[in-house]
Amino acid sequence: MENRFKEALLNPDAFVVTWELVPGRGAREAAQEKTIALAEQAALAGKINALTLTDNPGGTPAMSANFMGGEILKLGVEPLIHFTCKDKNRNSIESELYALDRAGVRNLLIMSGDYPVSGYQGRPSPVFDLDPVHILQLVTDMNRGISYPGVKGEIRHKPSDFFPGAVVSPFKATEAEQMAQYYKLKKKIEAGAQFIVTQLGYDARKFHEVLLFIKQGGFNIPLVGNIYVLPYGAAKMMNRNALPGSVVTDKLLVELEREQNSQDKGAGARILRAARMYAIMKGMGFAGVHIGGHNLKYEQVEEVIRQGEALVPQWADLVHYFDYPIPGGFYYFERDPETGLNCEKTTARQNTPSDVTVECSYGFSKAV
Repeated sequence: MENRFKEALLNPDAFVVTWELVPGRGAREAAQEKTIALAEQAALAGKINALTLTDNPGGTPAMSANFMGGEILKLGVEPLIHFTCKDKNRNSIESELYALDRAGVRNLLIMSGDYPVSGYQGRPSPVFDLDPVHILQLVTDMNRGISYPGVKGEIRHKPSDFFPGAVVSPFKATEAEQMAQYYKLKKKIEAGAQFIVTQLGYDARKFHEVLLFIKQGGFNIPLVGNIYVLPYGAAKMMNRNALPGSVVTDKLLVELEREQNSQDKGAGARILRAARMYAIMKGMGFAGVHIGGHNLKYEQVEEVIRQGEALVPQWADLVHYFDYPIPGGFYYFERDPETGLNCEKTTARQNTPSDVTVECSYGFSKAV
């Protein structure tokens, strides 16, 4: 069965675009109708390779991403399901995977998910029976044809056809946090992740860092960069760490506040910032971009793509627009002063002597 998202992402000559939709709480409310309407627009235009669907974002209940994925698939566009660990034990996870397989929904972005914070008459209990590495192992086993002991011997199921991906954050402040992320990234790839999506940030050097890390590790896996069309309100929440996995520095917040004084309240600047990120990621050698944003309209997504494509030839000149380091933050690679990105020499880490001299150079090409 054809999987257009998978085919595009594994095609080295293609650059994929996914767009994040939030199904919202309820079944027949405005949020669900809006999600379907936006999906219909995207399917008709044909510029989006997959629509990603969040799973109880912010730790609050919402329409099942799995069910909504089946509805979107009927519209003729591939869904990419945010498949999280936080609300389900291993039996429930396995059951949901069977249902997705039966429905022909194959693209999964496997992650821990936002910690549960509120629900019906109280705070829900988190589960976290399995973590993303375990779920990737389960999905890999299902793709091979999972087996288990039965009364009369081994039972083996027909192979599924999932296309699983995982998430990494290169935007951690300390060495310990960042190296833990990269260690988990290796484990996720070994467990069967077939593509990686970054978490959210605005530091070009950090996006480049994870790209180089994957290259140096010899991992032949597509990397998708996260672009959030950033309004001032959401930026304030991210700046105070109220949205997990999102980094907005004080320097960026000041710029966004200044943009609020423009006639369009910063709307044009938000689209241009996203378009510049699109161009930089395509120029660096990312396999695609994951576009999101609060109440983002399809026309705005299309404008990000249009402006971004026009800026690709000059992507290297745009890097300086994304110089938002975390003060005192850790970088895995040394900075290349010529490009503003990284060279391939790793940072001299504490208690880790380095006796190898490496030239600090980086060629602007998609071969990274």
